[in-house]
This record gives sequence, C-alpha cells and structure tokens, in this order.
Amino acid sequence: MHFRSFLAVLAAAAFATGASAQQYPNKPVHLINPWTPAGPAELLTRLVGMKMAESLGQPFIVENKPGANGTIGATFVAKSAPDGYTILFSHVGPMAISPAVVDKMPYDTLKDFEPVTQVASGALVLLVRNDIPITNLKELVAYGKANQGKMSCGSVGPASTSHLACELFHILGGVQTIHVPYKGSAPVITDMLGGQISIAFLNIAGAMPQMRANQIRPVAVTTLKRSGVLPDLPTMNETMPGFEVNSWYGMMAPAGTPKAIVQTLQREVAKALKAPDVAEKLKEFGLDPVGNTPEEHAAQLRADLERWGKVAKAAKIKVD
Repeated sequence: MHFRSFLAVLAAAAFATGASAQQYPNKPVHLINPWTPAGPAELLTRLVGMKMAESLGQPFIVENKPGANGTIGATFVAKSAPDGYTILFSHVGPMAISPAVVDKMPYDTLKDFEPVTQVASGALVLLVRNDIPITNLKELVAYGKANQGKMSCGSVGPASTSHLACELFHILGGVQTIHVPYKGSAPVITDMLGGQISIAFLNIAGAMPQMRANQIRPVAVTTLKRSGVLPDLPTMNETMPGFEVNSWYGMMAPAGTPKAIVQTLQREVAKALKAPDVAEKLKEFGLDPVGNTPEEHAAQLRADLERWGKVAKAAKIKVD
C-alpha cells in the first residue's frame, strides 16, 4: 500500500472511531453484574443504569453473570468488544483480591480493563463483643497484645475483605487472633452475641441492627475517610496508619474502549449518584457515593493490588 494511502486509511479509522464515540450510545448498553441476582450489587447496578438510561436515551440492560467470586462476569467483559456496549459493574474482590490469592487468573486487571469510576466506597466496621472491656482501637490493640493468640476474628469466608481485614490488623497492629471463617455475616454476628467470636470486620448494613440495639460495639471503620453512614466513628487509619480496606463497587470497560466513551460513562455515573433515590439506596447498603475520575479509580486499583498482594503473601492465603 502506498504511504499516503496508508495514512488515509489510518485517518479514516480514527475519524470513524471519533464519530462513533460522539454518537455514543446509539444502541442498548449491557451492564454486567458478576454477582448473584437480587443482591446489593444487582440492585445498585439497576438503579444507576436506570438513571444513565434516562439521561442518555438508550437502555442500560443489567445482565447477571455470577460465579467464581465475580471472575466469570469480569472475564466476559475483558473479552468483549471495546466499544462501550459491554460494561462491568466491578468490585474490589475480582479486581484486586482474586489476583492476589488465585494463581492463574483469566485476566489482568490493569491490562485488560479501562477503569471508568469508583461508584461507591464500602467501609467495613470493626466490631467488638460487648463483654470485652475496650472502647477504642488503641485499647483493643493493648488488650490483644496482653491476650496474644487468644482472641478470635470472624470473617464471611476465606480471602474475603473481612478476612483480609483481620490479617491486615495482625500485620499493622502486631496482634495475633484466630481467624474463624463463616458463610456470611449473619452467623458471625450470632456467634459474637453468643460469646464465641471476639472481633469481626463486617459490612456496615449487615451489622446495623445489632449496633443500634447496643448488642455489639463498633470501634472504627476501615476506609481512609469516615463513613457517611457512621460519621462519628473514627477510621482505623487515624490510629493505625496505613490501614485501609475499601469494599468498593466500580465500573470498568474492556481495554481499548475510546477515551470519549469512558469519559461519558464516568460523567453519567457521577450524575446518577447525586439523585436522592440513589443516595438513599447507597446509605441503606452502608455505602458512600464516589463517582471519581478514571485516573483516580486506576490509582485505587493499583494501590489495592499492591496491598492485597503483600497481605496475601504474608498470611499465605491461596484459594483454588
């Protein structure tokens, strides 16, 4: 091909890409939820998708593709066309934790996706059994060191955010507890009330009834910023620098998606998060709205991949 002809082909391709991005979306967009139907992730995906559909004039269709801790849905999106019509409603689990604990991942978080935005920040809350005589994190660390290896830390399962929070507490606090995994937060709370579990890091919404009834004691939240749901509770980081566990939800597109489309998606998510009904549903789930830039979300991804890689290695956490 003549050099000028080659340049003309490149220019035409670039123009076509730019034109398609400017017209985006001109057909339905598929939002992939990698978790089970009817859970918080699907409900939040539908709520945000509905607002985006109203604003952009095209349907945003939620498809549930659960399995393998979210990696099945994530893999589907990673292998989809980078045209903005197949988007992942992502989570820290398949994006940053699974790469740290699974040997053979079907995708590379940083190479196979374009970060769009962090939709919501998900703080865990550190809970302590009522009969343990502490009221803050500093006292808990002192108590733990005086009872080294005697306390137990309940989690919702191996390699979950609640498990990794226990391990990060061991590393940064110099306190060793016995990790006790469960299948969900309800049995953790039941055993805390029954005196079998000392502490736990759990989703705020799941433990709210017991906190309100003063049946278990909240000590701190795990995000770097205080939670809007529990604004009076300090962060772990305020006493234990470097402690961050953010069970965030985000939005990601296949690698190579045009920047203009990514920017459109980010702008529309940020707009949707300001709607009163979306804000109310987030609060119900114990989440805080974010809607940050693609660059900011990418930075969070890199930080989480590094953090959980180190924690998983130190605690020797591996899952099949």
